Amino acid sequence: MMKKLFLDDLRTVDMVYDASMVSEFDVVRTYDAFVEYIQQKGLPKFISFDNDLGLDREGNVAPDGYAAAKWLVYDSGLDLSKLQFNVHSANPVAAEQIRGLLTNYLRFLKEG
Repeated sequence: MMKKLFLDDLRTVDMVYDASMVSEFDVVRTYDAFVEYIQQKGLPKFISFDNDLGLDREGNVAPDGYAAAKWLVYDSGLDLSKLQFNVHSANPVAAEQIRGLLTNYLRFLKEG
């Protein structure tokens, strides 16, 4: 069974979902780990997105959950038509950006 993917730099799965669901998820903490995971294991059936992923090794703002969503849509080359997702980010503006991008793209795929 394909795992669910949890993208967040700080939170654990049980901080967002019921503790009984922890074993259903693989956790990635960075944009690079997100991309690498999907390139190696394929598209999970469900992705839970945080947006703000902290700082990179040089102390700059790291690529965020919106960057991960954009990579999925524009660069991954994957069929996203069956993707299910949730955005658990505490940043309301960024959460809406991620939600909007993925929702609109999935609608486009269904209509296309």
